[in-house]
Amino acid sequence: MSVLVNLIVMLGMLVIVPAGLRLIEPEGLAPVRRSWPLFAIPGAVALWLPRGTAAVALAGIYALGTLLLAAQAPRRLARTRSLAPAEIAVLTALVTPSVAALALIAERSGHQLFGFSLPILALTVPHFHFAGFAAALVAGLVCRTAPGAAGRFAALSVPLGTLLVLAGYFLDDWAELLGALVLTAGMWAVALLTWRDVRAGGPDRFTRGLLAVSAAVLVATMLLALSWALGEATGVPHPNLTWMAATHGLGNALGFALCSVFAWRRLKETAV
Repeated sequence: MSVLVNLIVMLGMLVIVPAGLRLIEPEGLAPVRRSWPLFAIPGAVALWLPRGTAAVALAGIYALGTLLLAAQAPRRLARTRSLAPAEIAVLTALVTPSVAALALIAERSGHQLFGFSLPILALTVPHFHFAGFAAALVAGLVCRTAPGAAGRFAALSVPLGTLLVLAGYFLDDWAELLGALVLTAGMWAVALLTWRDVRAGGPDRFTRGLLAVSAAVLVATMLLALSWALGEATGVPHPNLTWMAATHGLGNALGFALCSVFAWRRLKETAV
């Protein structure tokens, strides 16, 4: 499982985040975007080293980059003075990689941060790159493209669901189940609007295909997330963490995040 999780995290660090940053207005972000590889490459190397000082130091470099990114959130808020749903989603995307970086430092040091086991910390890293950064960013983009109640719901419920899942880590499995329900509802709203509204504006068959895959994958992967959260809360049989990484995690990384980010990149290029 560790090899697969590391590959998924590398995809988030080296591809999804920098590609996603190009979909956000460049004011204030350009320096962070240009320097991102200087932080992401050490973070990726840290994944493969034995736990210890060297791995922690490299993870710390990545954490510095995520903190520079998170610092853009209050600056953006001060500039836009907007808490519209789409803006809340973008602000969430800017902040969530720093949560992943904190978990990475703890896991690489072998420290059970807040009492969480090392496997849970290891899975927190991809979660906040994909359910955090990628999902919130795409929800904000969908909200802007498909205005209306459904778009606003998606843009608000994805950040809220992510926050509730994080809170559930500290409370109990039932709180985490509530977060999973909210996050799933938001992601399914993103999938519906992507399939129904955004896909229709695709400039070519390939872009529309990427959008269709991202929407379809969300339906399946979020069902898996619900089944896992329900099983943790109630004790009913549910997939284990290894199976979740190989299905839910890999599906969200490749089928949703990668397809979505590159489809939106193509949409942005054709709109210029």
